[in-house]
Amino acid sequence: MKKGLMFLGIMMLANTSIFAQLVLPALVSDSMVLQRDQPVKIWGWSMNGEEVTVKFNNQQYTATPDANRKWAVTLPATKAGGPYNMHIGTSSNRIDVKEILFGDVWLCSGQSNMEFAMYRLVVKNADDIANSTNNSIREFHVDQQYSFAPKNTFNGKWKPANPTNILRFSAAAYYMVRDLYEKYKVPMGVIHTSWGGTPAEAWTSEEGLKEFSNYTERIHYFKDTANLNATLQADKAIQDAWYKKINDNDKGMLPNGTTWASVDMDAAKWRTMKVPGFWEDYGAADVDGIVWVRKEIDLTQTMLGKDAILELGMLDDNDITYFNGVKVGTSSNKYIPRRYTVPASLLKVGKNVITVRIVDTDGSGGFIKDKKYRLLLGNEEMDLAGNWQYEVGVSVSALPVNTFTRMYYQPATLYNAMIAPLVPYTIKGVAWYQGESNSGKALEYQKLLPALIADWRSRWQQGNFPFLVVQLANYMAVQDKPADGGWAWIREAQLLTTQKVPNTALAVAIDIGETNDVHPLNKKEVGRRLALAAEKIAYNEKDMVYSGPIYQSMKVEGNKIVLSFTNIGTGLVAKDGNLKQFAIAGDDRKFVWAKATIAGDKVIVWSDEITDPVAVRYAWANNPMGANLYNKEDLPASSFRTDDWDKKP
Repeated sequence: MKKGLMFLGIMMLANTSIFAQLVLPALVSDSMVLQRDQPVKIWGWSMNGEEVTVKFNNQQYTATPDANRKWAVTLPATKAGGPYNMHIGTSSNRIDVKEILFGDVWLCSGQSNMEFAMYRLVVKNADDIANSTNNSIREFHVDQQYSFAPKNTFNGKWKPANPTNILRFSAAAYYMVRDLYEKYKVPMGVIHTSWGGTPAEAWTSEEGLKEFSNYTERIHYFKDTANLNATLQADKAIQDAWYKKINDNDKGMLPNGTTWASVDMDAAKWRTMKVPGFWEDYGAADVDGIVWVRKEIDLTQTMLGKDAILELGMLDDNDITYFNGVKVGTSSNKYIPRRYTVPASLLKVGKNVITVRIVDTDGSGGFIKDKKYRLLLGNEEMDLAGNWQYEVGVSVSALPVNTFTRMYYQPATLYNAMIAPLVPYTIKGVAWYQGESNSGKALEYQKLLPALIADWRSRWQQGNFPFLVVQLANYMAVQDKPADGGWAWIREAQLLTTQKVPNTALAVAIDIGETNDVHPLNKKEVGRRLALAAEKIAYNEKDMVYSGPIYQSMKVEGNKIVLSFTNIGTGLVAKDGNLKQFAIAGDDRKFVWAKATIAGDKVIVWSDEITDPVAVRYAWANNPMGANLYNKEDLPASSFRTDDWDKKP
């Protein structure tokens, strides 16, 4: 019975009829990119146990299904090129797989910054999107799912790069392979499997976590379906009750069927707040629930006639947005930029009203700073920053989001559902963009990230394939005094991993983050730096300068500390002025800001406050804005510390 259910699941997940006799995983499908110059596996299931024949490139291969009805053949190494067709069949069924290319296949995984899609760059990188058509660059987007037991397949399709398809491509992954394609002129395939907010342990198998008893215990707990269902039901009940309460008591939903979004709404007594900003700073302290905000604008005749674009940066947390009383957009995630189309039919000469119903689950609510708030009207732009009116629809206790159990955050769940099914697929290497969700456990991450790499390499049986790591970007408020580190600890764990684990490389990003957005827009530069790292360790470009300066050693000379580095390229430089973000300490371990200067291939650090220095830290903060030690190849130095003083967990 268990086998029968498993086979039914295979067929349903593979998007086939439940009566099909020959089933292929979603990866083995039209337009797939197979890894060049290496033997590659093709596999599937013969549901009636018949022998399977694979015809490819004038050769024929046969396979007999095993006890689980799974079969596999291995194709010999093939040079880059195509397109090819493949015929897979049994005596009673046949599937043709068309438009196959051989090139390099990169598995790109992680959390939201890898998930960050090109559609979010439709303004910033419009030309790149418009000029993206390239049949030799293709992405397979793995649909999100989780499981407490390994799965066999998932949903998804191979899609070639073009202005439509690319909107869902991972931006960091796309820019990486675009650069690699431009250099090597071979097809590039991306298997994109990521999920926002997820920790590294979710992407590691149960066996790979065997040294982490805290995680294996959780795996075993949730394998019990009674525990799993009880947890899910309890969390759902709390959320349902909270949303019912705010919706039932929202004063902005009027008894006559209208809402506060109405153009005729009398808002004379509404309070005023500055946009961007949070209403807590303008008289509505500790308000969670629903707040309505509105702004009246005047349009002229010349502004009408075409659809407008309403950009509302980022809103904390969820919104329904109206223009002249008509809904024009909604979003349920505060991290998604709001860019809504306002039909030309809604625009009118004179007074127009923008109204936003914001649901704030916890913490501050309102408009995130350092984002664009504007109305685009053809070639004209109307700035919407400044005074808006607001009124509280309902104020309740915060939704206890931190108490909920997100199952896709749980150990091994994403490995089982979004990695295990693709393990037989031969790859060139991995690009990994993750770490934010493990930032509170940096000491553990020093062991966890290497464990994940070892786990994946063990599963693929391709040796020490290249593994590229994006170091966390700068984020959060800039501190005016030397900080304890914050995200610097997780950056150190990422750096140490790439220094200790063979055939790995680091793409530093501490200079391209954003203070108020954990999802910085400059994914083009992230992709460029990933491509440089790939060129070095995956394509064996011996003379490639792929990294910025990496701290190597220190020497105390009087009241100064002299630092040495690797990866200096053709020389060290201070970008945009004097060196910044260096701190120095004596035996008391109290860091103060330091002066620093470049002397040849060294950096000399000192402070008049410290006569006997013992340690230096650089860019050691959540957001080391202004950190400007680079090499002449314009690659930034990684944050570092020379001390070995106790870390925070």
